[in-house]
Amino acid sequence: EPFELLPRIRHAGAIFLGHNTPEAAGDYLAGPNHTLPTGGTARFFSPLGTEDFVKKSSLISFSAEGLNRLGTDIVKIAELEGLEAHAKSVSIRLDKN
Repeated sequence: EPFELLPRIRHAGAIFLGHNTPEAAGDYLAGPNHTLPTGGTARFFSPLGTEDFVKKSSLISFSAEGLNRLGTDIVKIAELEGLEAHAKSVSIRLDKN
């Protein structure tokens, strides 16, 4: 019974279970994309999918209060990374608040 093995599989881009489930069925007709992570990268990557072609944007908005509360931490992280302009972009705003 191939489904008994399923709980033991931890990292896989696609799992083809059973004698009647050839890889070609998954690649061409069953739905999953045949562009799968290889070389052990399924530990941290997923198969290529339609969502990979959707443009996404992050929207970030801080209030003055929020930046005052978190700004010094942002400055410290930027300085640790050696990104002085990032640190200055925050400290200038903190000085104005």
